[in-house]
Amino acid sequence: MDPHDDGWAEFAEIWDRFLGSANDPSTVTVVEGERDRRSLRRLGVSGEVLLFHSGRGLSRLTRTLAAGGRLVIVLTDWDREGGHLAHRLTELLAAEGVRYDVEYRRRLSKAVRGEVAHVEGLATWAFRAADRAGVSLETAHRGPGLG
Repeated sequence: MDPHDDGWAEFAEIWDRFLGSANDPSTVTVVEGERDRRSLRRLGVSGEVLLFHSGRGLSRLTRTLAAGGRLVIVLTDWDREGGHLAHRLTELLAAEGVRYDVEYRRRLSKAVRGEVAHVEGLATWAFRAADRAGVSLETAHRGPGLG
């Protein structure tokens, strides 16, 4: 498989920007569960990552996010439930006047070309795609981004 056809270049460009945003102290990323957070950590995300499914209700999560005054990156899964959660959360964030971003979710979905439906699978996909492209993801994301 040609590495340029599997989405690696597009992913690397998007991910580099995402890391810059997600690791900024003025940003918080929201994912669905702990496995999603672990996947992001494997890919170099060191910024705050909150869990959608953490035992607290959606309105409480929204209040927590609103109180922080930060940009919220919504990175839910790319399945029907993830889309519904993203839509519902952004409605509530907008009602509270909270700045949010769903563009990374959309662009990452396009970059992985339907091969990944859940954020928890993103790291595995990225490591495989990097390997096919002849890039070491471990060393690439230690710098300012994926290189």
